[in-house]
Amino acid sequence: MPMPTSWMFPSLSIAVISFFSCSYASTFTITNNCPYTIWPGTLAGSGTPQLTMTGFQLNSSQSVSIPSTPGWSGRIWARTGCKFDELGAGKCQTGDCGGRLECDGSGAAPPASLFEITLGTGNGKDFYDVSIVDGYNLPLVATPSGVYGACNATGCASNINMGCPKELQVAGGAEEGGVVACKSACEAFRMDQYCCSGEFANPTTCQPSFYSAIFKRACPRAYSYAFDDGTSTFTCKADEYAIIFCPGVNGVKKPDDPMFIPPMQKQSSREVEGIVSSSNILLPLPILFIHVAMDDVYVYSVSSTAIKTEKTKCIKLNILKQ
Repeated sequence: MPMPTSWMFPSLSIAVISFFSCSYASTFTITNNCPYTIWPGTLAGSGTPQLTMTGFQLNSSQSVSIPSTPGWSGRIWARTGCKFDELGAGKCQTGDCGGRLECDGSGAAPPASLFEITLGTGNGKDFYDVSIVDGYNLPLVATPSGVYGACNATGCASNINMGCPKELQVAGGAEEGGVVACKSACEAFRMDQYCCSGEFANPTTCQPSFYSAIFKRACPRAYSYAFDDGTSTFTCKADEYAIIFCPGVNGVKKPDDPMFIPPMQKQSSREVEGIVSSSNILLPLPILFIHVAMDDVYVYSVSSTAIKTEKTKCIKLNILKQ
């Protein structure tokens, strides 16, 4: 009688598989360090939703935190000299966005100092800059709080209005001798070499001008002309961006001030290759007596009540061991 056959099956074991898919949504904390009221505005880029606040009043020394969404792209600026009625209709001396308190899809009328950013999705990096390509109205510094370590601050803390040449000046107030903003040369002169348009619409033919070189010395980290990418576009993975208008007005600068912008960390040229400011205007600013060296640019901390956004959309999948 044949013996029963015993079939031996190898034990089947499925290891636990875990993975995360995370998207980080940054918060923009906007601080008004100017000694007067400003009206910040926000504008989303194509394909991304508008932020929850697109225009609002911000009194001196106040801060407001606005949550974003992963992959958000757009710009933030401040308007000055605004007057609005009870329906939110009115006008601003600088940075006006269609004559409304809530910009709601309208951009800043130049000249205006701009913070521009494209947030990464997943573990992708953010790309950000401060641009004076469309002209200048207020000093501005942006400081990220990195998820994976320190990141570079950027901006322009110089008061360019004080040195703006007469042909670029926008008059209209008692500040800085009545100069409330400084136009770009593109807006003032409408010439292709200043606007990086026509035959000058590429990095080879659109080179820094005498004027933009002067501006670059005053604000070495800000965009001074349309193709100023190598020294003006920064990358980071941050959960918060502190955007400070008039960063040096209400404080006393000290050599050992911990809020000075630290030396720039090296970035791969590949990271910024092909990234161009969303502005496409050259700014030549002949500021002969304003010179702010890189180590002299400084920022001030924001309100301790600033809200940090939580990391969102993190999904963990497990297949249990059998």
